[in-house]
This record gives sequence, C-alpha cells and structure tokens, in this order.
Amino acid sequence: MKFTILHTNDIHSRFENFAKISTKIKQLRDENTLILDAGDFNDFMRIELQGTDGRAGTKLLSISNYDAIAVGNNETFEGLDILSNMALEGKVPFLACNLYKLDLTPIEGIRKSIIVDKSGIKFLIIGASPELHEFFKLYNIRTIDYKQAIKKEIDNNKGKYDICILLSHLGIWKDIDIAETVDGIDIIIGGHTHTLMNKPEMVKNTIIHHSGCYGEYLGVIELNYSNGIKFFSGENVKVTDLGQNIEILDSIRESKEVAIDRLSKPLYYIQYNLWHDVMEENPITNLLADALKDLYKCDIGLVNSGVLSGGIKKGPVSLKKLLEICPSPLNPTLMEIQGRSIKKALEQSMYTDFCTQDGGGAGFRGRFLGKLHISGGIIEHDGRHIRSIYINGRKLEDEKWYTVGTSDYLQRGTGYTSLANNRNPKYNHEYLRTILKDYICKDEYIKEAFIERWVEKL
Repeated sequence: MKFTILHTNDIHSRFENFAKISTKIKQLRDENTLILDAGDFNDFMRIELQGTDGRAGTKLLSISNYDAIAVGNNETFEGLDILSNMALEGKVPFLACNLYKLDLTPIEGIRKSIIVDKSGIKFLIIGASPELHEFFKLYNIRTIDYKQAIKKEIDNNKGKYDICILLSHLGIWKDIDIAETVDGIDIIIGGHTHTLMNKPEMVKNTIIHHSGCYGEYLGVIELNYSNGIKFFSGENVKVTDLGQNIEILDSIRESKEVAIDRLSKPLYYIQYNLWHDVMEENPITNLLADALKDLYKCDIGLVNSGVLSGGIKKGPVSLKKLLEICPSPLNPTLMEIQGRSIKKALEQSMYTDFCTQDGGGAGFRGRFLGKLHISGGIIEHDGRHIRSIYINGRKLEDEKWYTVGTSDYLQRGTGYTSLANNRNPKYNHEYLRTILKDYICKDEYIKEAFIERWVEKL
C-alpha cells in the first residue's frame, strides 16, 4: 500500500509562502496522505498572531488539513497561556512528549503523541521540542530527557500502530543521533536547524527528512508499506513559483483586520520624534539602551540599532507600532563582561560595512546588525578610530568586569563576537519591545536619549 507524507518546518510565519505550500498540498493530497509540521510554524513577529493570541496560525494549519504539529521553540515564546490557547482552540494536535510546566505537570492542550489511521494502517506520531533550559524557565516551561520521553511513548503504544514517526524540533544532529541510538522509529520529520535535504536519507533503520525554512519548500516522502516499509523515496518541492491558495490569503486578511483593531488603540502620546538609523546614533535606540541600564541598575546599557526597524513620530503610541518597530522576540539580559571585550565591540561599531551586515542569529527579525548604542558611557572618536571610552565618568579599564544590561542576542555574541566573553547571564522573560513600551512614555528618558554618547573629537 502506498502512502505520502507531506511536511513542513520552520515556516516562521512566512504565511504568504505558506499560501503557495497549501496550493501544492491540495494538488498532492489524497486519502492516504499525512500532512505534518515539525515546529516553528508560528513566529509572533506577525501582527496577525499578536492580535489573535496565535489563533491566526492554527487556522491556516486547519485549512490545509494538517494532521499534527510539533511544538517548536517559537510556539512557546509568548508563554504558557498562548501556547495552550493555540493547542486547545485549533483542530490540529500540538505534540511534545518532553515538554512540561516547570513543576513537571502537563501543559494544557499539549499531547505527547497521536495515532492516525490511513486506510487501516496506523501511524504513531510523537512530538519532541528543543531544550532551551534558561529561556524555558522564564516562561514556566521545562523539558525532560527527549530520548527517554520518546522511548516511553514507543513503549506505551506497542501493538497499537504500524509505522512510528517522530515529529522533531530538535535539529538535524540530534535527529541523526536519535536514529542511531533509539530503536523503533521508522521516520523522523525534523526542523529547528533550517536544514534543507535534497532527499530523505536512511540513518541506521530510520528515514530522516528536513525541508529548510520560511516556506520555500514542501517536503514529500513516498512510502510502500506491506508489513513494514518496503520502499521509500522523496524530495523537497520548491513552491516559490506556485500560485497562492485564496482561502489561506483570505484567512490572513481576516486575522489581520482583527489584530489591527485590537492592537491599534493608543497606549499614550509622546511629544517628540524619536527617529531611527542603522548607522547613526539615534534617540530611539539610545532610549532603549537607557531603559536597559535602568532596568538592571547596572554600569552600562548596550544595544544594537538593528533590533529596531524604525522610529516613532510624536503622537499616539500603540502596541501595533511597537511590534512594527521592534518585531524581534529578544529578551533583556544582564551580564558581566570585561572592558577589553566591550572596547573591541565598540571599535567594530565604527565601520559601516560591519554595521550593515546581515543581523541573522536566533530570535533576530531585523535586517542589519546595526551600530552599538550605549547608556552610561561616552565614546570619543575621530571619525575613524576610537580615542577614549569613559564609563560613568571614568576611563574604561581593560581588565575590569562591568555589569551590562543588553539583549540575549548580544549576550550570545551574535555579530559582535567579543560580547560572548561574558559571565553570569540573567535573562528577563519580557521582550525588548515591552521594555521600550514602559520607558518611551517617560519624558525624562526621551530627553536624555537625544544626548549624544558617540562624541567626535578631532
């Protein structure tokens, strides 16, 4: 008997691309087709998700007749309530055998596995989520050992299924390790590392397939089953040239209207134009640096302008606007770091080519890395080189350890690699845009943000 598995991973809310994937699914789907997603379908940079508590994404999965989705890290970043809301209100099962609340009680709506019957052949589908220890703690979430959790689901369902599929958001290297060390898994559909495989590959006795990211490809696996998988083949089908499913586009538009209505209400009004620039020191990024310094009561605040995509004009400020200018789900972070590492990063920030490189990195939803902005410091330069750096009125000391309020993005050393030489990081469960929201309404911080910290001295 022939079966087809159609699968996606790491769409990251590129819903316009998903509308093309949905077109291809309609072309290929029949009664012996499974449709699966390996996580990170929802990325809350989209207003449609923010304004509907995630329901906009689950609607699209339902329209396209998905059988299950693994819980990726991006499904968790808005907290337990939103995760449960998506899992309970949608028709598509959310799967994660190793994901729990911090106290090890189950997360409402999340299932460890399901069994799907296709023409009398039963497919056991197990979900697995990635381990993000410190970040999950911020959201009252934890993971247990994924191998043990997977083995337990296989054991608990013995005799109930014919084919076992692991729907994994663990990444390609862990998927390979699982295939080599865990018996009883026929197929691993994976994601998290954004790996694009030309075709499915057999590792020991397990078929593995990943489909890249951002909805550019639809994964296809063809199976011949007769008391076991006798033959398989597959590919990743590029969908970028296909037409968009109108039903998907209509659903996106409807969700957007709901979200705009909900998020456009003014929170407060500001009296200044807070402009933004990737390369030039600007008040809105200075304000964010000042907010981070105050939040943590630390030596300096440090943030790159690339985490913001624009400024705010004087007038009303809404949640919609804050999401538009600060879409990245990045967390305020306190760290300790030596002066020499700060100095190296600031020196790199002098150069246009460096600041205009692709920001990339986990959680980043902008385009450019951007210039570093500092609170509690003055950088004297001649336009080409830094001459002196002062921290709270005193010259920067290479060997001294400073406390720095920043983002998890910079704490990891993304772009500015020297900043990875830190210790004792402490993460905040809120996003940078939440901190911006709390401080942008304070006149004293707005006025301070216009004072330059990069001072040219020839």
